[in-house]
Amino acid sequence: MTQGYAADRITVVALLNAALATELVCFLRYRRHHFMAQGMSATGAALEFIEHSNQELGHADELAARIVQLGGAPDFSPEGLATRSHAEYVAGNDLSEMIVEDLVAERIAIDSYAAMIRYLGDDDPTTRRMLEGILATEEEHADDLASLLKELSPSSRRDVAVDRVGVSNS
Repeated sequence: MTQGYAADRITVVALLNAALATELVCFLRYRRHHFMAQGMSATGAALEFIEHSNQELGHADELAARIVQLGGAPDFSPEGLATRSHAEYVAGNDLSEMIVEDLVAERIAIDSYAAMIRYLGDDDPTTRRMLEGILATEEEHADDLASLLKELSPSSRRDVAVDRVGVSNS
């Protein structure tokens, strides 16, 4: 950090630690979904889940490194991880539910990162650019998941799930 650093360092570190917790929860949820995916559409979904899981872990590493650069300590403690996270860890009972839960979590992450980016403005351009990169990946994840959800065969459960996450049926 330089003397010209304009952001509130303590607040930024707290925001980044919340983002770190979110990425770790998402990493764990995607990893479980990769191993639990079953059914006719499971192979493609399982590959998406593992790819997303690996990317979420990469985001966690970026966030942890930036926290240290800012003079903070990344909070990897499993105790309270779920309460520090913006997204929930929901296991999902079948492939459709897994995709929906991941899509909901991605949309929460997108909103969280957008808010952090707005908060930082020009006060911390390095962190802002990092978060913008992570945000772009989270938006890609949401698009991937929305496509997977549309590909599943129609059912009343899927229709409810589609309504919950706002994916059109067309």
